[in-house]
Amino acid sequence: MPFQDLPARLAEVTERIERARERGGHGQHVTIVAVTKTYGPDAPLAAWNAGMRDVGENRVQEAISKMSEVPVGLRWHLIGHVQRNKVKQLDGFHLVHSMDSGRLADALAEHGAARGSAVNVLLQVNVSGEGTKGGYALGDVPREAARLRGMAGLTVRGVMTMAPFEAAEPELRRVFQGAREAAEALQQEGHPASDVSMGMSGDYEIAVAEGATLVRLGTVLFGARTA
Repeated sequence: MPFQDLPARLAEVTERIERARERGGHGQHVTIVAVTKTYGPDAPLAAWNAGMRDVGENRVQEAISKMSEVPVGLRWHLIGHVQRNKVKQLDGFHLVHSMDSGRLADALAEHGAARGSAVNVLLQVNVSGEGTKGGYALGDVPREAARLRGMAGLTVRGVMTMAPFEAAEPELRRVFQGAREAAEALQQEGHPASDVSMGMSGDYEIAVAEGATLVRLGTVLFGARTA
């Protein structure tokens, strides 16, 4: 049976998350987004059978293909970069984590207004300043938060960030604290920005201790990818 050890892996991860949440003292509820990118439809189905209800995909087309093959009530999260010409294909997604520019925000808001229901998004912030990562600079968030407030086609639910790969703990904490500050800036402008999506298989415990409400976990749940 594919992913037969998933329940045991999930139990260990859940316990680690709870201990990290207690250490951090933020009192937040933490949701695991099971990252099923590059796996077949058996992975999201295994996540459902293990008790998870949220799955994450990087590519719009790959996710849409799986949605049609997994007839259960999962909440699908788009965690990868979104091209502006793909925004009309996002209707099956519960939450878009990767709104990384003003131009994309405008396109998403236009689509939300046209369909008559706002697109739920997270503002992607590039706290580390890495050139290889997209997203808003931390200093640009307050101004963009004010601009986005007037867009009826968007509901900004919070922020998403990615920490540098293999960063030391002090740098991880700095990045995750910056994301939390970005969420607070959105809240100050009236956005319902209660979600902070940060932390992956290698750093999720530190992310939770720093206030993550959504952790994006693939390898630690499903094992190493072969593709």
